[in-house]
Amino acid sequence: MLGFLKQHDCKDELKEYNLKVTPARLAVMKFLESSKQPVDVNTILAYLRKNDVNVDPATIFRMMNNFLQKGIIKEIRIEKGKSNYELASKEDHHHLVCEKCGGVESVLDNTIPRMEKEIKEKQGFLVKRHELEFFGICKNCQS
Repeated sequence: MLGFLKQHDCKDELKEYNLKVTPARLAVMKFLESSKQPVDVNTILAYLRKNDVNVDPATIFRMMNNFLQKGIIKEIRIEKGKSNYELASKEDHHHLVCEKCGGVESVLDNTIPRMEKEIKEKQGFLVKRHELEFFGICKNCQS
């Protein structure tokens, strides 16, 4: 018998978090799923407008705050005073941020979970979350 994976459904996820399923919320969830890097509100707005989802910036800010409170998304601070977002369900990773071109790359790392475990064992401190971004110059900008 062949095994089939159940395809993720954004509607079900929104319902799990007791959120009303709206076209804007569905579109934002789908956009965040497809995005390879964290995105800001302006990028989300541009995507929605391109896809004929009419919503004002204040609604998007409220939505992002609501998603943050529910744990659906994570806030990533790549620039001072500017928030970027990505789904919290994405595999744990960190970001390499080029200070020259502004490019962002994800980097997977397996040392942080070991470090968190060691912190708990040695200091009795339970890490609930962490933030770690690396800032520098990417390979292309070094040339």
